[in-house]
Amino acid sequence: MTEIYLRRSRRPRGCLRAVLMLAGAVLLVVAALLAFTIKKRAAAPPRPARIPVLETNRPTAITAVPVEPPDPGPELLSQARRLEENNDLLGARAKCFRILEVSSNANVRAAAEILLGRVNTQLVFSPMPMPEKVEYTVKRGDSMAKLAKKFNTTVELIKRSNNIKGSLIRVGDRFRILKGKFSVKVDRNENTLALYLDGRFFKKYRVGTGKYQRTPTGNFKITERIPNPTWWRPDGRAVPYGDTNNVLGTYWLSLNIPGYGIHGTWDPETVGKHSSQGCIRLLNSDIEELYCLLPVGTPVEIDP
Repeated sequence: MTEIYLRRSRRPRGCLRAVLMLAGAVLLVVAALLAFTIKKRAAAPPRPARIPVLETNRPTAITAVPVEPPDPGPELLSQARRLEENNDLLGARAKCFRILEVSSNANVRAAAEILLGRVNTQLVFSPMPMPEKVEYTVKRGDSMAKLAKKFNTTVELIKRSNNIKGSLIRVGDRFRILKGKFSVKVDRNENTLALYLDGRFFKKYRVGTGKYQRTPTGNFKITERIPNPTWWRPDGRAVPYGDTNNVLGTYWLSLNIPGYGIHGTWDPETVGKHSSQGCIRLLNSDIEELYCLLPVGTPVEIDP
């Protein structure tokens, strides 16, 4: 009995050994597989990084930035100057009118006004054609005074613009006569007088106006045209033309307000300043132009 017991008690040791050997074999296989997997992954090339894709179907709001177009004034002024140099005065005039319509450049506008004044006076004081002139053939019974009244101009302008020396005209004579209407606008603050022909800029002049804002404001008209005027002092004494104390210069244009008018001066230093007793004074050469251009009845606006 003892021997049998002893033999049976040895069997569990053999089984345990077998189990351990099997487990060891399994571990070796697992370790080999794990090593193989790690080696394979290490040898494989790396995956590229995933780049997020932006959504492009959604519309993107774009804010438009306004672009200011270039001012056309400088180029138009250059063109006008070239036309004047080539004696195309009407072409230069048209370019300057366009500048005053479309340009906001103050310097260019001022230059265009100077050029316009120069071109306009050449056109008006010569026989050259212009839209504001008409062709006229003298008829029986015509005279310089009648023609001036008919076309609301002056005898002096008809003679000067047609190179007529005397006052005699003959039936059949052909003239170009200005039929346009002038108007005047005086700016007391700027001391300027702007002349317009049919509502369009013609020329600008420097003037002297009254001390302490004595020049009246409002709408007036020219009532009288006097060459070589006598100046009546405030005390009632007359100072004849040519006297050094006569302050009226070479011409006088009365306004329909007693004692006030537009006149020349023997003291050019006072032009452009608030220097008069209330009248509007210009250089003698400038008042000569206005006297020739402006008939009785011409409207005169004086700004505050």
